[in-house]
Amino acid sequence: MIKRILSKKKIKNANFFVEPDEIFLDSKNLQNFDRQQFEGRIEKPISKKTIFFIGIFFILFLGTFGTRLGYLQIQKGEAFLDRSKNNVLEKQIIFSDRGIIYDRNKIELTWNKKVSDLPTTIRTYLSPGFSHILGYVSYPMQDKSGNYWQSEFIGKDGLEKQYNKELKGENGSKIVEMDARKTVHSENIVNIPKRGADLVTTIDSRIQKELFILIKNLSESNSFSGGAGVLMDVRNGEILSSVSFPEYDSEVLSLGKDSKKITNYFNDKRKVFLDRTISGLYTPGSIVKPFFAMGALNENVIDPAKKILSTGSISIPNPYFPDQKTIFKDWKAHGWVDMRQALAVSSDVYFYEIGGGFQDQKGLGILNIEKYAKLFGIGEKTNVDLPDEKGGIIPSPEWKIKNFKGDLWRIGDTYHTAIGQYGFQVTPMEMVRAVSAIANDGTLVTPHYILGDKTKENTTSKIDFKKEYFDVVHEGMRQSVLVGTSVAINVPYVEIASKTGTAQVGISKSKVNSWIIGFFPYENPKYAFTIMMESGPSGGGVGASSIMRGLLDWMSINTPEYFK
Repeated sequence: MIKRILSKKKIKNANFFVEPDEIFLDSKNLQNFDRQQFEGRIEKPISKKTIFFIGIFFILFLGTFGTRLGYLQIQKGEAFLDRSKNNVLEKQIIFSDRGIIYDRNKIELTWNKKVSDLPTTIRTYLSPGFSHILGYVSYPMQDKSGNYWQSEFIGKDGLEKQYNKELKGENGSKIVEMDARKTVHSENIVNIPKRGADLVTTIDSRIQKELFILIKNLSESNSFSGGAGVLMDVRNGEILSSVSFPEYDSEVLSLGKDSKKITNYFNDKRKVFLDRTISGLYTPGSIVKPFFAMGALNENVIDPAKKILSTGSISIPNPYFPDQKTIFKDWKAHGWVDMRQALAVSSDVYFYEIGGGFQDQKGLGILNIEKYAKLFGIGEKTNVDLPDEKGGIIPSPEWKIKNFKGDLWRIGDTYHTAIGQYGFQVTPMEMVRAVSAIANDGTLVTPHYILGDKTKENTTSKIDFKKEYFDVVHEGMRQSVLVGTSVAINVPYVEIASKTGTAQVGISKSKVNSWIIGFFPYENPKYAFTIMMESGPSGGGVGASSIMRGLLDWMSINTPEYFK
């Protein structure tokens, strides 16, 4: 009994050792052994070689990291601490490039030039002869702390101003890290700048240059205070050339550094900043006669074949001194002239009579004179795509009451208005549009400077007159070139139709504005022109006609395609 109890106690306290092969089965010896089950599988241990290489990798990684950390924290710690205290992150502007302006043949008129050490490009302009068309810009501006209070280029005149939104583009930005000494340590672009759109203009830079030279040379050699010229396509209003002299230097005004030259511009009595083509108001003289001839025909005031005698003047009773006569002179005695001849020789007497009436000849009257002038766009803005355009002035009873209080409108005022004098004022752009409407038989187009501008091309109105009325005026203007006052532009290579004008200006009437308007080719009109030479000597033998002759001769050699 005692032996059995001891035996059980011995078994209970025994430390049994179980061999692996007593637990795991040998898969090779077990029939139908499932290899997807873990039971019965023996796992292979990681080799010592693998463990060794992994250990070496971690030792190298920790060593490299520790060395770099020690370099940054111990050896360079103080330097980087100072840098972190002094460095700042600053958001800076990346200035966009402004769009380029081209002429109709893709010749650059305005472009950008890179200059070292400047954050912006420099605006560069083709010169001379283009300033009033192109204008100038104001550059981005900083305060004393270097902060930009004006962060963009701003167009200040001309196409630069008119199309500033399209040309300016969109600035970008970057984050710059710099120290107290403004030394840049790093930078990252946040927003990429967007370049401004390019503009292709209707201008032919070749014609523009030549017309400017001709006007400049005549102004300086014959004491004209300035001049202007416009050449326009009568079919769509595209402006091939638009010259105003004198002009400023676009780059000088843009940079604003040459204070002496800028001061001279402001002190120049010739009004350098005035774009004479759209903002200059000038007495037109006889260039208004074709439009009043059209009005007289449309109102049945006169048959175009009827002749009126010009002995050199007409006389009417003086309202202040009944026993005396008021005399209205012609510039010469022309004899008997019909409408075509009156246009050719520019008879003042003829237009006195059809304008205000005389004896048995009925006249248009001042209200109809104003009506037909406005019908051809005279006295109003053309809506050309340049800033600061002005509309002209057509004298009327209301205008006289406003400007000469207490003075009634008289027949003599009508006479003077009928020949483009008195208070009559127009711009060259008005007149080139008006003569275009005569050239194309009554379509009043809108002048514009951007090629392919369909909005401007489609802005037209129709003057609904009989074709035969236009033919009469065309023939009179052609005779002016063949035998009349425009004979200076009777050239062999293209047929021109034209009308000249000489308007007395100034208190003493010692100065004149010299004008010429017209179109070509005569049989199939494509282009209209207006040239105005401002305030020159009354006895001078040269004027606007000589400018146009010089331009036509030059074009026949250099741009003959415009005569086809």
